Amino acid sequence: MSPARDLTALSADGTPLHVEVHGPEDAPPVVLAHGWTCSTAFWAAQIRDLAADHRVIVYDQRGHGRTPPSPVCSTDVLADDLEAVLAATLAPGEQAVIAGHSMGGMTVLAAAARPRVREHAAAVLLCSTGASRLVAESTVVPLRPGRLRTWLTGRVLGSRAPLGPVTPVAKRILKYATMGAGSAPHLVEVCARIVHACPRTVRHAWSRVLSALDLDHAVRELRVPTAVVVGTGDRLTPPVHAHRIAAALPHSLGVTELPGLGHMTPVEAPELVNGRIRELVRTYTQLKEGA
Repeated sequence: MSPARDLTALSADGTPLHVEVHGPEDAPPVVLAHGWTCSTAFWAAQIRDLAADHRVIVYDQRGHGRTPPSPVCSTDVLADDLEAVLAATLAPGEQAVIAGHSMGGMTVLAAAARPRVREHAAAVLLCSTGASRLVAESTVVPLRPGRLRTWLTGRVLGSRAPLGPVTPVAKRILKYATMGAGSAPHLVEVCARIVHACPRTVRHAWSRVLSALDLDHAVRELRVPTAVVVGTGDRLTPPVHAHRIAAALPHSLGVTELPGLGHMTPVEAPELVNGRIRELVRTYTQLKEGA
């Protein structure tokens, strides 16, 4: 699967962001922001389907995929990066549906009040994400909520240990932590290869940002129609996050819960996620006259 076009967007601090544009240039645009330890490869199912009749814009978050790491990791630079991608790929005033998964959703929240997001976002889809209390409310460690579980979860998610090769044991661990119990083996393999490709120093650096995340105030700044999707078996960002975000959004389109699915909803349920994106495009994106 080769992109229609590769380009580099320069963020505010000069970080070069790897960007891919798939599909017809005159089609309605969709911008996809991936999560922690992932890359543009995470959106393969969305690109395959949506690029037939949408302009699908994907990019590697800094330190992930083909975007180099930077000394600074923060929600502010995530917002800078999304603004840079929008500036590099969309015409002035052009409206897009923006979808973010996990840290990609947090990116959209962090950038909600930014001028370019206000200019370009027609609607938003937030998949398997949260705005705060990520470590305290994660259920990766199977203990009752409390200080011990929070401490252990922080140690697990913030580990500096290398993930090593993709072995059967590694796939079982990844499936438990990030995917539903019924996930097909080939999908577990796909996610494991993507996650294991993330450098451990990058994984650790961004884990520190996520552990201290507090974007509750930013949810109220996301003023465009916003839909939220979550798997009921999500251990990293359980449904409590989705419902808290939806309740605080100025223009909430509600929460879609996916029974039994885990954290990797765009991979685990591509038809539903793609369908939700298409629905948002049909409802909220107007092609410019003559396009």
